[in-house]
Amino acid sequence: MKSVIAVAVILTATAGLAQVPAARVAADAKVIDRVAEASRNDLPRDLLTRIVTEDIDLLRGKRADGTYQYASYDRMEAGRKSDTISVDPERKESVLELRDAFAFRLIISVPSRRMLVTKNHRIYIDHVEIESLPQGSSEKKFQTVKLGAWIEPGSAQTIDLDEIGRQAVARVYAHAEGGGYANVTLTLVEARIFDEPSSPYADSVESAKAILNGLKHDDKPSIRAMAQRISARLQPVSAATTTLMGTPPATIAAIPATSQMEVISGRQDPETLAELQAIEDLLTGTEAERRQGVDRLHQLVRKLRSPSH
Repeated sequence: MKSVIAVAVILTATAGLAQVPAARVAADAKVIDRVAEASRNDLPRDLLTRIVTEDIDLLRGKRADGTYQYASYDRMEAGRKSDTISVDPERKESVLELRDAFAFRLIISVPSRRMLVTKNHRIYIDHVEIESLPQGSSEKKFQTVKLGAWIEPGSAQTIDLDEIGRQAVARVYAHAEGGGYANVTLTLVEARIFDEPSSPYADSVESAKAILNGLKHDDKPSIRAMAQRISARLQPVSAATTTLMGTPPATIAAIPATSQMEVISGRQDPETLAELQAIEDLLTGTEAERRQGVDRLHQLVRKLRSPSH
């Protein structure tokens, strides 16, 4: 009965984490370790950087819309996207546009000089419209900021977006002072990703970040140490599964659901199965419910390990 319940626990636990292919990341870590060991002055940094970056996304549980299960965006700068646009003074109004993902701030600046010896002209900003697609929503939101002011060369205007959106489009309605073209630079400041400390893969993500840093500085001992740490960290589940079942982990997918475990054992523990079902329901719910499910799963495992079972 213990082995059957152990299988059910594993199945239930992996149901909530199925979107993170930990085995693949562990395999990549072994490859990185071996490549770093065998390399001399030919470490393929670009290739390894791409692999580690992809693995970090996997460990964070990256979704199709660019958001993460175990990470979130915050209003701290991670990067910028800029574009310098010329404003025609002959036009009554020009619409200047810039697009980016997960931006939280717009900066409108007028360079002091357009060329080496040509002085730039000031521009008049009537208003700014920001179109964004919020995280977890398919409905666009709009923000309008009325400025009605001239921006002199060498100065800038900053506008904070109401929220960090998956997509952001900034449209600046402006016209230039007469006498020549004016150049204006639009910049969208991108939000930084912060990892959730409660993530079951938090340690592996930090180790992967350390590998990226090691690749920048050609620190092969650090790269190997962190790769080995990731591999060891993500392998115990597979090893435990093999020990309990006496079969390779790949066969786990063929085992029936928790409610059908009695077919394997010929007996069942209604109380334990009910608890497993409750945990399974929690692990497929919201973030708070998943955390509660993990807590109850830990409690059940400790109970099953006690001498009385």
